[in-house]
Amino acid sequence: MKRRMIAAALACLACTAGLSACGGSASAENVYRIAVIIKHTDEHFKKVMAGAEACASEHPNVAIDIQSPTSATAYDEQLNMIETVLHNDGIDAVVLAPLQSSSAAALAETADKPIIALDTDFTSDKKLSFVGTGNEAAAQSGGAVAMEKAKSNGADKPQAVILTGAQGDETHEARLRGYRSAVEQAGGTVLEVQYCDAQPDRAAAAMEAVMQKYPQGVDALLVTSDDMALAAIKCIWDNNSTTYQKTVICGFDGNQAAVEALDRGELTVDIAQQGYKMGYKAVEAALDALEGKSVESVIDSGSEVITADNIDAYIADCREKGLWS
Repeated sequence: MKRRMIAAALACLACTAGLSACGGSASAENVYRIAVIIKHTDEHFKKVMAGAEACASEHPNVAIDIQSPTSATAYDEQLNMIETVLHNDGIDAVVLAPLQSSSAAALAETADKPIIALDTDFTSDKKLSFVGTGNEAAAQSGGAVAMEKAKSNGADKPQAVILTGAQGDETHEARLRGYRSAVEQAGGTVLEVQYCDAQPDRAAAAMEAVMQKYPQGVDALLVTSDDMALAAIKCIWDNNSTTYQKTVICGFDGNQAAVEALDRGELTVDIAQQGYKMGYKAVEAALDALEGKSVESVIDSGSEVITADNIDAYIADCREKGLWS
């Protein structure tokens, strides 16, 4: 288990084990302890963690405990984390990005503390709010731009392949629905969907299979995460496939490596999540709930479609926020 204790004050650089508060001016008994369980520690969730930490640092009465399973497919490991924090009397609220929405919802039914869904939504009467990207709408917007670019390349009715994450992961399922909608509204066809469990190696294998099945190429490749998109791009270039190097490729997340690939012309479109804002607003919502304030049922952290036309402005904004290395 990757576990990190973040204090509520900016000056707090070291914490003791467990969930005790550190830093800040509030006494221990006046500190709200919020557990934040994420899916894994890829670049997107590093932004989420940075936002969560920033929110905690601005509130002396908050201490957060960020936990992550060892991989995006470590379902049982994350479920054990969820069950543990839900029944831990030392935790006042839980912010949760579930790997499996249905399993998380079942566990949430036993909760007696505020629960905020993060990044991936799930259905439960015990969940107070969902904080994250409007994934279906964002994918539809980005997919629509990809379809426009495919048509500008001469594809009147674009044929697309979609690479997506694990079945049952509502984030990837929502993005899949958005991509499908964009293709259908453009008069195109989704040739097939490849489930890759959000793993780059599986995305690369799927890309190999696509290139063998459709040697004539496809008009668009729509991918529900940047890591998988980059793996597919590497596969294309490693195979020196000039046919697929012309394919319109759309990623999702706004990770630095993907934006750099877009700048090189390898990626065509990227849908950037606002991970920092997502983490900040999720912890803020949990604190509001603990303080008896009203919390909106859905808090959209926003997204942006990145192309060659606006990439410079996007990078400049990331640099200003310290989110670009």
